[in-house]
Amino acid sequence: MRLLRIVPDNTRFKFVWFRRVSYPLSAAYSVLVLALFLTVGLNFGIDFKGGTLIEMQSKAGAIDIGQIRHTANELGFGEVEVQEFGTGGEVSMRFGMQPGGETAQQAVVVKAREAFASNYDFRRVETVGPRVSGELVQAGTLGVVLAIVGVLIYLWFRFEMPLAIGAILGTLHDIVLTIGFFLITQLEFNLTSIAAILTIVGYSLNETVVVFDRTRELLRRYKTMPIAELLDLSVNSTLSRTAMTATTTVLSLLALVLFGGTAIQGFALVMLFGVVVCTYSAMFISTPVLLYMDVRSAGAREEAQEAARTKASAAKAKAKA
Repeated sequence: MRLLRIVPDNTRFKFVWFRRVSYPLSAAYSVLVLALFLTVGLNFGIDFKGGTLIEMQSKAGAIDIGQIRHTANELGFGEVEVQEFGTGGEVSMRFGMQPGGETAQQAVVVKAREAFASNYDFRRVETVGPRVSGELVQAGTLGVVLAIVGVLIYLWFRFEMPLAIGAILGTLHDIVLTIGFFLITQLEFNLTSIAAILTIVGYSLNETVVVFDRTRELLRRYKTMPIAELLDLSVNSTLSRTAMTATTTVLSLLALVLFGGTAIQGFALVMLFGVVVCTYSAMFISTPVLLYMDVRSAGAREEAQEAARTKASAAKAKAKA
């Protein structure tokens, strides 16, 4: 039985050369992300803004979005976002945060039921008050920051300085591009989005560590090979594994996007984008960075330290004997 190979063995792609394209593209995208963040901003969901989300299913099947919007605005809770979703007969309404605390938010649900219960089944109701939404913003931001700091500390101790810097830049690059995906698509940013970003950070770390471990191994084996060729070799030698991992993950996420329903669709879309970005970053962003650093000396220092540790262990064992 022949093994499935997405990428043939012994590929010789010039990944380092492609930095002439990937670096300007990523830089331009990062500038666009910054501009959108300062002007448009993220589309914060109920979790962070506060307010009420109601999802309904029509009992008759067909719906009239215009009539629903008119009825919802007549309730007196300000402008209401009304959207149709799903396969048909499903609609969501978003009411902004009302003054008066939790009691005011619950009043929205009561009046909405009175207005729509005869023709619609209420499938989902979420109400978040101003105090809770503020706490969620703080907790979510703190969680992301601490996770990123923890990953950066791990990378710093996991590799020699040049390799660690390359891995850190790649991870930060993936976070920026993922936030840009939220800004461009205006996909709702909620607590599920925080989970997606943290998962992408872990995936990015995994992809980078695999390539950089091979780079460190080749630095010890080929002491005179030009660094550009060595970096290309490290990516090419792990390309089959990278392609297989990315393909299986993408297929799983595609199934979630197509059949997972609206509750998980946003998470799956962000993860799908993140997997592509992390794979691209490991090959065309993190690895070429090493071309501008003294990785050869770093590898020599590490080899000397390992030799010294081996010698010390041998001497210690001999002294005990």
